[in-house]
Amino acid sequence: METKTTNTSIAINFTFMVIYLAGLSAFGSFVNDMYIPSLPSMTKDFGCTIPMVQLGLTMGMIGLGLGQIILGPVSDKYGRKVVLVSSIIVFIIGALVSLLSPTIHFFLICRLVQGLGASGGYFLARTIPTDLYGGRQLAKTMAIIGAINGFAPACSPVLGGFISDKFDWKGVFVFLAAFAVLLLCFSAKLKETLPVAKRIKGSLWDAFKNYGNLIRNSRFMTHVMLKGTALGILFAYVSSAPFIIQTHYGYSQIHFGLFMGFNALFIVAGSMIALKFHVLKKAAFVGALILYPVVIAECIALWLIDDFWAYEIILLPMLFALGMIFTVSNTLAMNEGRSDAGGASAVLGVMGYVFGATVAPLVGLGDIMHSTAIAFFVIASLVVVFACLSRRIPADLDQ
Repeated sequence: METKTTNTSIAINFTFMVIYLAGLSAFGSFVNDMYIPSLPSMTKDFGCTIPMVQLGLTMGMIGLGLGQIILGPVSDKYGRKVVLVSSIIVFIIGALVSLLSPTIHFFLICRLVQGLGASGGYFLARTIPTDLYGGRQLAKTMAIIGAINGFAPACSPVLGGFISDKFDWKGVFVFLAAFAVLLLCFSAKLKETLPVAKRIKGSLWDAFKNYGNLIRNSRFMTHVMLKGTALGILFAYVSSAPFIIQTHYGYSQIHFGLFMGFNALFIVAGSMIALKFHVLKKAAFVGALILYPVVIAECIALWLIDDFWAYEIILLPMLFALGMIFTVSNTLAMNEGRSDAGGASAVLGVMGYVFGATVAPLVGLGDIMHSTAIAFFVIASLVVVFACLSRRIPADLDQ
């Protein structure tokens, strides 16, 4: 009876952990993607250009990237929970102040603060599982995180579309602040996952020095670049989609959200299918083999066909392939860098936002159909390169 009770308690704790980590992972994406349906209307409200309002995405990504770089080693030195709580509070302040933005430039500063605050939960959603699990158990947990990483950027515009349609863009940031407060409340139930004995000894500067070891780890960086390039495609899709679907093809914000939500299901499917591979990392190579010809077909649809349904249907296998890659790259990168999990998660997260911050404004230059096609093709070519390099790395016994 006691054993059964203990097992039930463990199951409940694991369920809470997975749900909470999924919320943290989704939160990082919500911060950047939930207000995407509002971008066309924000250009009118602030009287600015499309590339200028898209810089809000870039500033959010810069904040997410810088925050992870700073907080990764801090969490390795002082523990996960203090970093989590502090960063959520910073986000709440940034979100509420942004509601008072008189100009686009003030709003961009608020976006930087929001990104810094959201970065804590975003990278800790990958770090905490690495503290607790290994092998296939880590892979299963990372598959959920990978699915959320892919699903949330695509589905958050669904919710954002409904909110902004009723309450304009400010309603989105009220919702995000409330979501952050909820995460803050439930963080009280979260136990510290990095014991004092496993924390970085010495000064905080010594913790930052570990970045050098991670960057010199070629296996780790191969998987990091694979994840980063795959996220680059996702960000190119997410940042261009409102202008292609709403502005170019004339669909409403609600229709846009429904399309994005349906498409996101294919990312989840790809993430789950990756777990069926006996050797996990083979799923990334298969995903790349699916991705490249599909991206070429999408480029042709964007450049020459100019038909919404051609654009939409081709997106589905593209997103499925990205889901496969997300699961594998998350798991293998964190497995390689688990001795410095905070720093490893930071590098992994930053690389995705390096590509995302670069791509977001570029897809808005000139003809958005053509610029998006170019971005898709160039980044997909890089995905294939890193998928091939990953394939050459010997698999671990349980991967």
